[in-house]
This record gives sequence, C-alpha cells and structure tokens, in this order.
Amino acid sequence: MSASHTSPTANPQSPTYTGYLTGYVLAAVLSVIPFGAVMLGGLSTHAVMVIIGLTALIQAAVQLKYFLHIDFKHSPKENLFALAFAVVLVVLMIGGSLWIVSDLNARMMPAMGANMEMPQEL
Repeated sequence: MSASHTSPTANPQSPTYTGYLTGYVLAAVLSVIPFGAVMLGGLSTHAVMVIIGLTALIQAAVQLKYFLHIDFKHSPKENLFALAFAVVLVVLMIGGSLWIVSDLNARMMPAMGANMEMPQEL
C-alpha cells in the first residue's frame, strides 16, 4: 500500500452510517418528546412551551452536527457564515409568517370595542 493512499475513515469529517443513524435516532426522540408532552396533557401550557422550545434548540444542534456536519474545529469561518445565513433565513420566515398571520387576524376579526349586535329591521 502506498503512502499517498488514505482510507475513507481517515477524514474526521467524512459521514458514517453510525453517525447518520445516531442523528436519526436523536432527531426521532427529540420529535417524540414535545408530541408526548402535548398529547398527555398533564403539564401547564407554559411548561409545554418550554419543553417545545428546548427540544427545538437541541434538535437544531443535532441537525447541524449529524446531518449538515457543521462543527467549528476545521473551518470555523465558513461554518459561521453558513450558520449566520441560516439564522437570517429562519428569522425572516418566522417573522414574516407572524406578520402575515397577525395582519390577517386584524382584518378578519371585528374590532373589540365595536357593537356586536345585529342591526334591527324596521
């Protein structure tokens, strides 16, 4: 075997079957946890929201590590730019969705101070 030949496992960035399987299992577990918290119903609304938010953050970290292979050890500058771009896109999508939904709510719902009675026929 020549010295220039490298094995596929020599690169720590190369994806492996076990890495993908670990990421898949973690993603599935992190998806089931908030679903179970909502469906079982024994927790307060605030507690359920906290569980959903925390598992979403952990889920994002799992996605970045196991599927997008982003770590800050080998090329931190490029990874930081990719991560910043993704954050900007997510903020724009969530912010735009909230803006649209609140505008539609304002247009569809009657004013809170208006008289809600139907007009009387003469």
